[in-house]
Amino acid sequence: MKRLFVIFMLMLSICGCSTENRELERAIELRDKLQKSQGYSFDAVITADYGEYIYTFSMKCRTDAVGNLSFTVLEPETISGICGEIREDGGKLTFQDTILAFELMAEGQISPVSAPWVMMHTLSSGYFHSCGSSDDGLLIAIDDSYEGDAIHLEVWTNGEDYPIRGEIIWQGRRILTVDVRNFRLL
Repeated sequence: MKRLFVIFMLMLSICGCSTENRELERAIELRDKLQKSQGYSFDAVITADYGEYIYTFSMKCRTDAVGNLSFTVLEPETISGICGEIREDGGKLTFQDTILAFELMAEGQISPVSAPWVMMHTLSSGYFHSCGSSDDGLLIAIDDSYEGDAIHLEVWTNGEDYPIRGEIIWQGRRILTVDVRNFRLL
């Protein structure tokens, strides 16, 4: 399936894009920058909406050239300093006296602490649904897979086409929001 997607993207690049598809071209350029970079760093404020209750916390995040994400929780103070790593094949948490325990979301597919990784991984390799203009940036609708239980994302970019906000949507309901600050390529 990925091979068909790559062929489609190459055909799109060879054929060129009309001005009507400039947003899609910009989204592809962003993906290309992310994939060719040595990684990126950013601060993230994550809001996890469980329906009956909402959690908000912030993290400092950094990825490497293959997309592995390391993070340190910044706020709230009660969980500040907890560190972790998230990779495609799993992750780990490091903590001293405090335990970071969130209920899993989307039928066990995602944890709130993994939201920045899910957003950046999907932006780098997911399946575009649509792209449009939003202020001076983009709004990109993207899925993490072609599967029936795909996690849907909407990602907003700034005027430089770097991510500033992502919403992770499961079965039509926004479950996680990631507000991105200080994004930079490494």
